[in-house]
Amino acid sequence: MSTPTDQAAVIEHRLTAADRCDSCGAQAYIAAEVNGSELLFCAHHGRKYEEKLRSIATSWHDETARLMETV
Repeated sequence: MSTPTDQAAVIEHRLTAADRCDSCGAQAYIAAEVNGSELLFCAHHGRKYEEKLRSIATSWHDETARLMETV
C-alpha cells in the first residue's frame, strides 16, 4: 500500500506553449502581475527584469525549472 509521500507529486503548469514572452515572443516561463496586469517573460527576459520587477510585482510565477525536465 502506498502512502501520499510515496506517490509522485502532481505538478500543474499554468503557462502553456501558447503563452509568449512580452519582450521577444519566445515561450513564456515566467508570469508577473504588476498593477493588475500580467506580464509574461521567457526565462532570459524574466531573469533580466526580475530584480526590478520583484519589488513592485504583486505575484511572481516561475516555471523555468521545466526547461531542465526530461521527457
